[in-house]
Amino acid sequence: MKKKALKELLLQGNEAVVEGALRAGCRFFAGYPITPATEISEQLSVRLPQVDGTFIQMEDEIASLGAVIGASLAGVKSMTATSGPGFSLMQENLGFAIIAEVPCVIVNAMRGGPSTGLPTSPAQSDVMQARWGTHGDHPIIVLCPSTVRECFDLTIKAFNYSEKYRIPVILLIDEVVAHMREKITIADDETIDIVNRVKPTVPPEWYIPFEDTPRGVPPMADFGEGYRYHVTGLTHDVRGFPTSRPDEVDAFIRRLFRKVSQNFADFQIGEHYHIDDAEVAIIAYGCVARSARRAVADCRDKGIKAGMLKLNTIWPFMRTDVEKVLRQAKVVIVPEMNMGQISREVKRVNKGSAKIFTINRVDGTIITPQEIMGRIKEVF
Repeated sequence: MKKKALKELLLQGNEAVVEGALRAGCRFFAGYPITPATEISEQLSVRLPQVDGTFIQMEDEIASLGAVIGASLAGVKSMTATSGPGFSLMQENLGFAIIAEVPCVIVNAMRGGPSTGLPTSPAQSDVMQARWGTHGDHPIIVLCPSTVRECFDLTIKAFNYSEKYRIPVILLIDEVVAHMREKITIADDETIDIVNRVKPTVPPEWYIPFEDTPRGVPPMADFGEGYRYHVTGLTHDVRGFPTSRPDEVDAFIRRLFRKVSQNFADFQIGEHYHIDDAEVAIIAYGCVARSARRAVADCRDKGIKAGMLKLNTIWPFMRTDVEKVLRQAKVVIVPEMNMGQISREVKRVNKGSAKIFTINRVDGTIITPQEIMGRIKEVF
């Protein structure tokens, strides 16, 4: 049996995002440099031309996502990367991509805020903005890595989800994960599932660009290949033309939600660490999940039955997994580097059986294993 050629790489999280994007088939990037996401732009400015891709440094973040949407409509897998202030500027175009069902990937390397905030320090304060930043009722998919390898894997997942469901996908990383370095091993012939958008199989004159389907996802033709259709930010009918008819508007918005809700199980990515017999459970994500994992290991050494549920999917919220933890554990601790954004969701789905406690830091400093251990000793 032929031995696989293994490639060992010492990568930053941002660099792993680049490698994952290229493996997923990304061939267009438009962006504007911003800490702590700049390395993604820097690397892709070199790597994309090497694979016949296109890199453009735009004048601002508004234009960046606009260019990404245009490239995707032309049939190219596209992405951008930014941080908090830039992510705020992208919200209007994010809403356009959602209503026009344009696949694309947006990386948000979180830093402290509001406004310019703490440009070089970590935070997890964009969790709710990732879900509700753009206006109107809309679904969204948000993934969150806590290791360099997950930056690689979840970037590929982000592109696959985006193409499969015709929806923007947000990769939400924090400054610690973006800038730390770890060794990852990738086989040159490693089998990686790559998903491409479903193309129409009917003649152009029969094509209905926003038709309802059993999956809720209409086939997507590329601009320039003979299929004419209308793209608008207005609520539109199945042919893409603006409508204010209540029956058409209702059916359209409900389909946008249905294509995510009926495939809920497909999006649930997480890690269960010593959770099966845990009496005290930690629910964490991003860089804080690394501290939580160490805290759990230290607790186990001291005879405390601790466990962790790590959320790699932030939205749609991993309600099924969280509810299982809440039913089992006596105490649940949610540490996060904000004033309590995911903890609100945990409390929302709690049926009152578990006591929920939080650890919140907003000073640009990571939550340590010792802090989590100290909180466990206080409440358990």
